[in-house]
Amino acid sequence: MSPSFAAAGAFPAVHEQAMRRLHGVTGLMPVEFPTTRQVGASARARADDLNAAFADPSIRAILAVIGGDDQITVVPHLDPDLARADPKPFLGTSDNTNLHQWLWAHGIASFYGGSSQVHLGPGPAVDDVHERSLRAALLTGGRLEVTDPGESEDIGQRWDDPRALTEYGEREPTEPWSWHGPARTVTGRTWGGCVEVLEWVLTAGRFPFAPDVLDGGVMLLETSEELLPARNVAWIVRALGERGLLGAVSAVLLARPPVSDFTSRPGPDERARLRAEQRDAVVAEVARYNPDAVVCAGVPFGHTRPQWILPHGGTMTVDGVARRVHADY
Repeated sequence: MSPSFAAAGAFPAVHEQAMRRLHGVTGLMPVEFPTTRQVGASARARADDLNAAFADPSIRAILAVIGGDDQITVVPHLDPDLARADPKPFLGTSDNTNLHQWLWAHGIASFYGGSSQVHLGPGPAVDDVHERSLRAALLTGGRLEVTDPGESEDIGQRWDDPRALTEYGEREPTEPWSWHGPARTVTGRTWGGCVEVLEWVLTAGRFPFAPDVLDGGVMLLETSEELLPARNVAWIVRALGERGLLGAVSAVLLARPPVSDFTSRPGPDERARLRAEQRDAVVAEVARYNPDAVVCAGVPFGHTRPQWILPHGGTMTVDGVARRVHADY
């Protein structure tokens, strides 16, 4: 489905390869709804497709093609009774934070990750960590250790370039994850998403809960391809602190951020500096509002690839003693 931007219609070759790979990896049969390839579909039409998918008992999971920037206008047209009557996995990143938050508010867990246009369609193959977490989310369940794949790309080939079907983007070695806060183990329910979209969700009043609903939880934070300066990211995280949300959780997972795009590709030293600058800014805000929180930064979810799909509203364990992370699917 395309609850935000219909990349499947704008770049059909990548989408069609993604659908073949989805079937090959999972054995599941992809079903497209009317707006999946309809660029510029209205918010109401996209919501109608989501409502239809929740209402259809033959549909057992919903995958977003990609994010976008206007899903906030889709949410008012969704029918929570349909979603609650037949909860099914929803997978997506970025602007899909809107849908993850809507589902969370109605007591439905989901999975953060899995945009097919980014993680299934492009390149020579599906990344191993993505395939394993996709299968866990859709088929097998179980508990997986979230590990570092050792390489990362901020952005792939342009989707209108035939090389997008056969080549990855420019990948580089990853840095070790950094750990902060006390050396203790936290197991809790996850909440969060893309920080820019979380700001919109909170501004729109779509998290109408007291902070204690997150008590003991694990907050997931990641940033988008908009490449916000570290200070802007810190301002949003500071607002989460003022709202009482940082103080409620017991752990924070901060994703490895993208720091380059098609128009700006700093050198390797500058890219490392930008990632460290964002990490340090977020860690400082978490420490200000919750010095007892265990923080792990650099985890591969969100807007870089290879990417793990993580539970949202499900359970994760952040072990600050052994410095390991596990996800329960």
